[in-house]
Amino acid sequence: MTLSLDPAAQILAEAAQTDTPPVVEPEAPNGQGQVAQFGPDEPLTMDAGVVLAPFQIAYQTAGTLNADRSNAVLICHALTGDQHFAHTHPVTGKRGWWETLVGPGKPIDTDRYFVVCSNVVGSCMGSTGPASVDPETGRAYGLDFPLVTIRDMVRAQAMLLDRLGIRDLFLCIGGSMGGMQVLQWAALYPERVFAAMPIATGARHSAQNIAFHEVGRQAIMADPAWAEGRYLDMGTRPAKGLGVARMGAHITYLSEPALHRKFGRRFQGGSAPTFSFNADFQIESYLRHQGLSFVERFDANAYLYLTRAMDYFDLAADHGGVLAKAFKGTKTRFCVMSFTSDWLFPTADSRAIVHALNAASAAVAFVEVESDKGHDAFLLDEPVMFAAARGFIDAAARARGL
Repeated sequence: MTLSLDPAAQILAEAAQTDTPPVVEPEAPNGQGQVAQFGPDEPLTMDAGVVLAPFQIAYQTAGTLNADRSNAVLICHALTGDQHFAHTHPVTGKRGWWETLVGPGKPIDTDRYFVVCSNVVGSCMGSTGPASVDPETGRAYGLDFPLVTIRDMVRAQAMLLDRLGIRDLFLCIGGSMGGMQVLQWAALYPERVFAAMPIATGARHSAQNIAFHEVGRQAIMADPAWAEGRYLDMGTRPAKGLGVARMGAHITYLSEPALHRKFGRRFQGGSAPTFSFNADFQIESYLRHQGLSFVERFDANAYLYLTRAMDYFDLAADHGGVLAKAFKGTKTRFCVMSFTSDWLFPTADSRAIVHALNAASAAVAFVEVESDKGHDAFLLDEPVMFAAARGFIDAAARARGL
């Protein structure tokens, strides 16, 4: 197999000195990173009651895997995120979405840790999802793709790590939908996770959040170009519906103080209204830009699937309605983090996780960051978040002997 030109992947291969060296996957030709391909004999068993095979997972790496493979960090991305956590995005040309937290000398220090981030199954940045070709029909899956759950995403990530020869994770970290994956990792594979940082997330999706997602899905499905999910066969896409869905969702990622500080009631092109339905206000122009730019990099059906996966997530329901049972006997150490102005996943959601961990006698720290930036604060420049993350990770590294 041809080795990737990614330096981290080459170092991974060179560092493997055990009897079962990791497989280094080839670099994808479209800038999506490496792609791990799983054949018909390596199916992903899904909660929907079907098996997915063959399938693939696109991922990126950074840093060096140490000799005993004890310094691996798994980053789990959010709803519209991807594997490009510290790499230039091949579609937008923008820098990695978590370069504030990950890199040399940063809390997740790539001079110290080997970092992996994969595009979740069901998404659209190289991993198998509804926009992928169904090998049985030769057409895009569309709505024939099975419904995905957070647990399915985590099972697929575990298969990827097995392929890379990584049994144990030093740290599993992520925000929002990524935080859901972190919690699922800790519940499903507690023996594989030394430390976990679920950020700006909850152990289940609230009724309000499900409602917001449904509005977005209905906007997509109401677009005539959606064509009952078969738009790729017709060479079109429901850009208007997906753009509206993104606009509505983006509002939930911000806070009223942040919106007021950035836009207020300022007019876009002057000091007076145009008495039309043009984008008179700066906030209107901003949201329209967010919608337009989003449709260039994201698949509409993938948006339907991933929002539904978040809706289905309810970790307590998987354990008889008692969240503490999800973490019974765990040796994983946790740091749960929330933001004061996050109304999508308010601090109460994080406290519920902490209470359950306490009830399970788990080692847990809790940090509530004072911020007016809303849910998106975990992606932004938040010094208190960085300091808390660094303190927790460094302490865990000492305990791990790293």
